[in-house]
Amino acid sequence: MLYLWLKALHIIALVCWFAGLFYLPRLFVYHAMSDDQISRDRFCTMERKLYRGIMTPSMIATVLLGIGLISLNPGFYFSQGWMHAKLSLVVLLVIYHFMCGAQMKRFARGENQRTHVFYRWFNEAPVLVLLGVVILVVVKPF
Repeated sequence: MLYLWLKALHIIALVCWFAGLFYLPRLFVYHAMSDDQISRDRFCTMERKLYRGIMTPSMIATVLLGIGLISLNPGFYFSQGWMHAKLSLVVLLVIYHFMCGAQMKRFARGENQRTHVFYRWFNEAPVLVLLGVVILVVVKPF
């Protein structure tokens, strides 16, 4: 029963984290396109609240709940190749999360050097990771 609760909460936290990972770079697109101070200030506020209030707590919950799930049967999970691949993708996702945080701070300082086109491409990275993670967990190809 504990396993099922941890799994459900892990999936809920993951969905919340990904919602932020999809939305924050989209805000960067609009922020990079803004040309007045009122809009830039509004985007800074939205980005900060999303990152600190939703994304980071959701990331922490996702990781801790994932550790909890693995700790229930570490011998099994660590013997599975798909789990090693999944954990590698999670590490990349955490790095992406902190890259978003660093970019958010550059916007807040008025130091953004990238165009909205860059952020449109940057926004696609978590989609690729999500595809990989879901396929690995559901299909367990190795």
